[in-house]
Amino acid sequence: MTWVLASTSPRRKELLAQAGFSYTGFNFELVAPDIDETPQPGEQAADYVRRLAAEKAQAGLLLSQHFSQAKVLGSDTIVVLNGVILGKPVDSEDAKRMLSLLSGQTHEVMTAVALTDGQQTLTRLCSTQVSFCALSAADIDAYIASGEPMDKAGAYGIQALGGCFVKSISGSYSAVVGLPLVETRELLACMMQQN
Repeated sequence: MTWVLASTSPRRKELLAQAGFSYTGFNFELVAPDIDETPQPGEQAADYVRRLAAEKAQAGLLLSQHFSQAKVLGSDTIVVLNGVILGKPVDSEDAKRMLSLLSGQTHEVMTAVALTDGQQTLTRLCSTQVSFCALSAADIDAYIASGEPMDKAGAYGIQALGGCFVKSISGSYSAVVGLPLVETRELLACMMQQN
């Protein structure tokens, strides 16, 4: 059996290693699936993020056929403000728009995790409330100049410079980073029990 992470995110790689710490000899391979992340018409945020996690796991399984009995984990994280999904910014102006919207507000971070072996796909959804302090135009400009917001949902990363803007969170910190540890451990345990 081979565990596979369908992501090349250094954050998810580190978190999956943490999630598996108590399993003897736990290690995993990495693959980089490429899927269409366009929301479907009328798709709710929770359904969207669950679908993307499952599609990443399924696409990762196709890339893992050379591994013995691959079990592939996919994950996706989105930021939702007042029912609107804030994805990864397309450019610095888009990042500025998102950070301005998040300034002084509480938003929701949804992270879905899916684990598939080709016969079944198990999923979990984790939702966390994140409150931002008020951001000045100078704060936003300096953060965008750092380059950090450009590949992150909602244009910020809580585990690095963007953490300076987070006044409080209610829920899973690791889910905001990109992989909820408790839910991921549950999925690993479920898949192990079924083998």
